[in-house]
Amino acid sequence: MRFVVGCLALAICALGQSLPEVTIACPAPEGSRIAIGFLGALERWDDPHRSVRKLAVRLREQGWQAESFSHRNLNVAKKAVFQALDRNGNHRIDPNEAASAKIVIYGQSMGGAAAVKLAHYLRGKHVPVLLTVQVDSFGAHDQRIPDNVLTAANFFQRHWFSVRGEDHIRAADPTHTRILGNFEYEYPLWMVHTWPESWPRRIFGGAHARMEADPVLWARVELLIQEAGNTK
Repeated sequence: MRFVVGCLALAICALGQSLPEVTIACPAPEGSRIAIGFLGALERWDDPHRSVRKLAVRLREQGWQAESFSHRNLNVAKKAVFQALDRNGNHRIDPNEAASAKIVIYGQSMGGAAAVKLAHYLRGKHVPVLLTVQVDSFGAHDQRIPDNVLTAANFFQRHWFSVRGEDHIRAADPTHTRILGNFEYEYPLWMVHTWPESWPRRIFGGAHARMEADPVLWARVELLIQEAGNTK
């Protein structure tokens, strides 16, 4: 029993992410496009095999201030965004700093719920969010999108014998937030694919894991993010 507990503790500690490891500029230059991605479950924030991480790296290569986080590292993400926006270093986000923010937040599984939590945190700082994207979001209170979010999209699957994502997000205030859609994806058990997934994820992960690895879905997410980032 002690061995199991010890292994679990080591696994959780391995998820740790410190602020110095975050690549987002502190502060970020005015007009910077900032993308925050959250991974789910016990996945590491920098796991190169996970789609959330891959997308953050691609966005960074395209000029974004982008970083991925474990959903457990939500507080680190909050600090990173705060420091990126606090350009004058007065330890608060002034109205002009908030008004110039260009932020998108996305997440998969428990990371989808973390994305909504970060949006709520930014609402408390009067910071607008251009877009939130949830991919098979799993967590409490992840269906209600706060009114500081301009647009939001939700991708989900509802297969049996799998973690089932949130199937319906809604705007807290439809006059401020446009829901782009709740998009359902199908992943039949007999579906054959060549995605670079380990055999345990293929066998036991079900549709939830297949959705996390779906390159077509993530290309769609990336397109939404790029479109939001080009908003003036």
